[in-house]
Amino acid sequence: MRQARVTPSLSGIGFVALACLAAGLALTGCKDARSHAEAPSTASPTASTPAPNPQPASPAPDSATATAADTRPLLVCFGDSLTAGYGTDLGESYPDDLQKLLDAHGYKYHVLNEGISGNTTKDGLERIQRVIAHHPQLVVVEFGGNDGLRGLPIEQTEANLSNIIQQLQKSGAKVALAGITLPPDYGQDYIRKFDAMYPALAKKYHVRLLPFLLKNVYGMPGDMQDDATHATARGNMQIALNVEALVQPLLNH
Repeated sequence: MRQARVTPSLSGIGFVALACLAAGLALTGCKDARSHAEAPSTASPTASTPAPNPQPASPAPDSATATAADTRPLLVCFGDSLTAGYGTDLGESYPDDLQKLLDAHGYKYHVLNEGISGNTTKDGLERIQRVIAHHPQLVVVEFGGNDGLRGLPIEQTEANLSNIIQQLQKSGAKVALAGITLPPDYGQDYIRKFDAMYPALAKKYHVRLLPFLLKNVYGMPGDMQDDATHATARGNMQIALNVEALVQPLLNH
């Protein structure tokens, strides 16, 4: 995310029991080759002190080469630090675990992690052509939390997500959408409109929706890092299960 300071947090969209929790999107650094310089832009549900967020690094330059060498249909995980795998080691992000699940279940897909910590929907829109250039068959879109934490107009966030989805669909890719929510201190009205954005987009563009990426992860002992925002390696395994269930109807054996 290209921002100097952000308020950490984390929670679940569309889940009444989790609505009062903070929402942690992936807004900061990622401790791997995809993104090395950053500090979490979200933290505990009650956290309110902004943390510095240096500009994150871009994904590893050899990712395009590796993708070109793999002839399987491409599934791209496109998002921010929750996708990038902030705070975990190489091979421990949810896209890494999703690859293992698909392999184990007989799905012949190559999973590419296009998560960059700290990205807003605007950042995602700016690099959409790079994703399209890979000619993905399926893209899991996970953005919006950083926009919400910055208090950006929801209309702007929704327009950016809409543009991302439209461009992906126009390229021939199937799209699945993963949502998030915001901490309660952002105000009921703003959160209500933010939460409603994801199902509205899913309905408008006829895409499958995972309302809360951190379902069965947030609040579970051992599944969240000390910042109460980003998943641990074990938590990412559950996120991979969530995403596999999301995309399974769109996959071919």
